[in-house]
Amino acid sequence: KDHPGNNTHIFQVIDAVDVKDIGEQKGFCRCWKSSMFPYCDGAHVKHNQETGDNVGPLVVKGKQR
Repeated sequence: KDHPGNNTHIFQVIDAVDVKDIGEQKGFCRCWKSSMFPYCDGAHVKHNQETGDNVGPLVVKGKQR
């Protein structure tokens, strides 16, 4: 498993958010370290410093009306 300790009891981790609920924009965690998972809390900064990785959030923007 790539991310031990994070929902490893689930066969496939899938999170869904309705785009209508996004608002202007929302950042989603891709480092699996966020205390607000599935949302980004900036934990990737420390993760990147400790591991040499360069992961950042997936930023989803709401539709302009």
